[in-house]
Amino acid sequence: MAEQEIERHLMVVIGGTGDLMRRKLLPAMRRLTERGALHGKVVLLASGRRTTFDDESYREWAREALEAAGMPIDVEGSNWCDRCLHYQSVGDQQPEDFERLKRRIEELEREHELPGNRIFYMATPPGAFIDTVERLGEAGMNEGPGWTRVVIEKPFGHDLDSARELNARIHRHFREEQIYRIDHYLGKETVQNLLTFRFANMLFESVWNRDRVASVEILVAEDIGVGRRGEFYDGVGALRDVVQNHMTQLLSLTAMEIPVEFAADAIRDEKVKVLRSLAPIDPSQVVLGQYTAGKVAGEPVVSYLDEDGVAEDSTTETYVAIRTHISNWRWQGVPFVLRTGKRLPQKLTQITIHFRCPALAIFQAHAQATVHANTLIITLQPDEGFDLQFEVKQPHAPLRLQTHSLRFRYEEAFPDLPEAYETLLVDVAQGDQTLFVRADEVEHSWRIYTPLLTARPQVYPYEAGTMGPAEAERLLPPRGEACPI
Repeated sequence: MAEQEIERHLMVVIGGTGDLMRRKLLPAMRRLTERGALHGKVVLLASGRRTTFDDESYREWAREALEAAGMPIDVEGSNWCDRCLHYQSVGDQQPEDFERLKRRIEELEREHELPGNRIFYMATPPGAFIDTVERLGEAGMNEGPGWTRVVIEKPFGHDLDSARELNARIHRHFREEQIYRIDHYLGKETVQNLLTFRFANMLFESVWNRDRVASVEILVAEDIGVGRRGEFYDGVGALRDVVQNHMTQLLSLTAMEIPVEFAADAIRDEKVKVLRSLAPIDPSQVVLGQYTAGKVAGEPVVSYLDEDGVAEDSTTETYVAIRTHISNWRWQGVPFVLRTGKRLPQKLTQITIHFRCPALAIFQAHAQATVHANTLIITLQPDEGFDLQFEVKQPHAPLRLQTHSLRFRYEEAFPDLPEAYETLLVDVAQGDQTLFVRADEVEHSWRIYTPLLTARPQVYPYEAGTMGPAEAERLLPPRGEACPI
């Protein structure tokens, strides 16, 4: 993870007129240029099916997209668009279309005196990227005069067999060291800080084990519904959309052993070991749910079945709760509870470490001295930071205890946190794969969850604005209960 000098390069965004480009990639590129990270380092070639765009019309589209993202275009911004942004249609994505794309790439590299370093970013729908990757390889764009890297968005497959097939097809044209499977959750500074929090602070690492930890809870809650993604989401569900990737990444970062060095493969090796150690998930320890009509933040919302693009008899889950275990020396016997859902009361991503109760013999004579176990709450979004809850004595007699928190908030210490895509784009340009998912990691993750996709536990209804179906309560660790005396 050592910081590398960013070499000048061409970034080709396949799907360069899509929603991801408009909302995330283009604003991130502009902010990185303003901050100096990519200033003078990158030329961007957007590619898409639109045949009505040329360089000028695309630049106008980009200016409107930046304005919509809250980035008014000043003289410098307009000059950046004129200098850096280009467009090339790939029409129906036939071989001849990619031959034209290849010629345009070579033309821009000569025009801008680039050394032949290339990034191909697949900002395409999930079902389209593999064909595009193969077209690039067949056209000879998998290797260039300099280095060549390809960025692939999730989801990567829909089960174990499909993930294996995708890996095999991609590896026919690109080596693993060229492939950057992106999960934007890993670009969040607070997620990356999990490693620093654990391994740079002996206070926490020394108690990060089965002797001191009673349970671990990972929550990814969303207050929104499926929105305009109804048709896509109905064929995916929460297990594939969030649990298999985002939540499993958080699980592996939370539970991994100390890597031999702070480097990409060393860290990813330890994450894979966690996935290999996960016990097979018992279907009885899984609860699925689907939201019905209700109120979120006081506003009425429709049920999942009434969302646009959703089949009227759909059994797709919008909520998942899983209780599982990691069968290794550090975590044997410690339950890990994963929960995610849409239309919950608020947007919140947290990792909660519930520590074991202390020995309480000295408090037996004091009936009012209620003791609660320590809890560490790591909040990844929003209000990023952590709270360490501990017990203190209230003033005056009789002996009474009260829970208080040591508190840290990122925005107070670091008010200018980069957006996730900014971090990840810089890492790709530097050739740092630490925050990207390796092929074996993808396959091990699907190995864990594919049995649940075929077993299909019952899907329970839950009212929008609640924390999910009541049936999930039995899976949750105790919270707020007094330690037994």
